[in-house]
Amino acid sequence: MNKRNYAKELDSITEGLQKEGRVPTLLLQCCCAPCSSACLERLREDFHVTVFFYNPNISETLEYEKRKAELVRLIHAYNRQVDEGSYDGMLSTKRANRIEIRDCNYDGAVFEAAARGMENIPEGGERCTRCFVLRLEKTAAEAKKQDFDYFTTTLTISPLKDADRLNKIGEAMGEKYGIPFLPSDFKKKDGYKRSIELSKRFGLYRQDYCGCRFSKAESERRRKERASRESGVTTGEKA
Repeated sequence: MNKRNYAKELDSITEGLQKEGRVPTLLLQCCCAPCSSACLERLREDFHVTVFFYNPNISETLEYEKRKAELVRLIHAYNRQVDEGSYDGMLSTKRANRIEIRDCNYDGAVFEAAARGMENIPEGGERCTRCFVLRLEKTAAEAKKQDFDYFTTTLTISPLKDADRLNKIGEAMGEKYGIPFLPSDFKKKDGYKRSIELSKRFGLYRQDYCGCRFSKAESERRRKERASRESGVTTGEKA
């Protein structure tokens, strides 16, 4: 069976919308401003996007609030571009629409309950799948409740995230709640590279871990190992 090209599927949908002259509503689950930057730049051309900041996986309230504040700041900057009609250095055009945002109260206990019994599973395993299901199911339920036309997530922009797994979860949640899931693989077409460029342009805070305490611990472990290797090289050079 041929592997699905979710990026092409999204292109096909947006091309169809442009031909129809239709601009549907989209509820977009966003994890942080850097990942959202390139996704929003593109999606605001063809959708009335509402950002859904639902991330109970984030390990601490302070980190949650910091990521949310950066996302709000980015959205304000994007909306200012639309209001002023100024897109200097952007891929967006005059078709770009304003972006709304909905925040969910932080509730780390929800994630901890979902991850219970899977604390020792390596990053990228079943614990991550449960996290994806948790966030995408909440987004699907909210999209249905608020009568959105589509829902999707920015998570596919990460090179460390499996787009096939995310899309299949999204489609399953869409079927469960009766709301279309918008397919994506935002890392394609240099999407991740573009997110780095936009993060620099807007001076966005870029965290070095996904969000949960497990990914944070893994990031810290890698940092220590890297520092140890670099220290060893330096010591060797001096010797």
